[in-house]
Amino acid sequence: MYDEEYLSLEDLLDQDLSAYEFFQTLSPEAQALLEADDTVTSFARLQSKTAQMRRAGLLE
Repeated sequence: MYDEEYLSLEDLLDQDLSAYEFFQTLSPEAQALLEADDTVTSFARLQSKTAQMRRAGLLE
């Protein structure tokens, strides 16, 4: 569920439909940044990292 940890972002996206749908709404650039970050292993962390990128001006 929301706080469940997975082995990798790929594993998270394969197992968590909400995370997959959220990821698909992001730009290809944002997706690439997240794919390079091996700490994104839960939906909560995916949302947190996306928010951090927005605050840093990396996303619109």
